[in-house]
Amino acid sequence: MTRDDANAPQMSELFDPEPERWGLRGDPHVWRALRDHLAKTDIPSSVDEADSLLRVTFDELVGVDLATSAESSVYREQFAHGGMSSGMVCLDGWRDRLLPLLAERARVLLEFCP
Repeated sequence: MTRDDANAPQMSELFDPEPERWGLRGDPHVWRALRDHLAKTDIPSSVDEADSLLRVTFDELVGVDLATSAESSVYREQFAHGGMSSGMVCLDGWRDRLLPLLAERARVLLEFCP
């Protein structure tokens, strides 16, 4: 069975529910920015393509290539909304937990919507 593109799942479906735990205060704002940016984008047909799309979009929004940057966190004013670590984005958390979580959700969705 092939996927009907008219009923293809959207990338925004990967972002619900939000994680219960974040690394730094900017992380939930990055999460929501990614979700909003990809809201009308179909999930690609493979997990690798979905993961690549997530990483490229993260790079566009945060200005960091997670594959080449050695930084563990960065400050981005657009994600500052109050609090002590406001605007701080935990790159280690995105590398190790958050992007893999989204890729796993894509894998599950693709299994049910091939």
